[in-house]
Amino acid sequence: MHPRTPRALYGKTVTGEVVNSQLTQPAGTFVQDLLLQLDVCKSMEPNGIHPRVLKEPANAIMGPLSIIFQWSCESGEVPVDWKLANVVPVFKKGKKEDTGNYRPDSLISVPGKITEKLILGVIEKHLRDNAVIGHSQHKFMRGKSCLTTLISFYDKVTHLFDQGKPVDGVVWDFSKAFDIVSTVSFWIKCPACS
Repeated sequence: MHPRTPRALYGKTVTGEVVNSQLTQPAGTFVQDLLLQLDVCKSMEPNGIHPRVLKEPANAIMGPLSIIFQWSCESGEVPVDWKLANVVPVFKKGKKEDTGNYRPDSLISVPGKITEKLILGVIEKHLRDNAVIGHSQHKFMRGKSCLTTLISFYDKVTHLFDQGKPVDGVVWDFSKAFDIVSTVSFWIKCPACS
């Protein structure tokens, strides 16, 4: 197997044991921290539970929620209520009459969000620890943004310019590129990459 294939890079399965071993703090404390950070001004979950109902008794419910998260990771199943979402259209830019200028935004349950953050943390740690993502990656990285991309580019260009070397730049705008990717084609091609 080629060392840069997805299977070689991401060979581990995310199990409850892997999640707990990769967390920087115990799962219960992690869950409690996320519950205490909830914004009680946000709207209710799809199942009708207000964030305040989960935030105020965070100390009492962190244990049972951690057990459910552990079970979910070990069994590979997610409680049905955690899969429900209220989907609303959010305007991006352009003409408001054009439906292509909207993106869907999903309001999911708080336990579902916590599960996502738990697993995302493990994935990010794995990617960092194994140097899977290069330093030049700025999009979707904590502490990096479009601005840091421009600063990095500007720094490299001025460095080359100071050395008297020629610099050429080509810019592509992929702002809507992924809006037109066929999800059916994407899922058909995915098995070939693993």
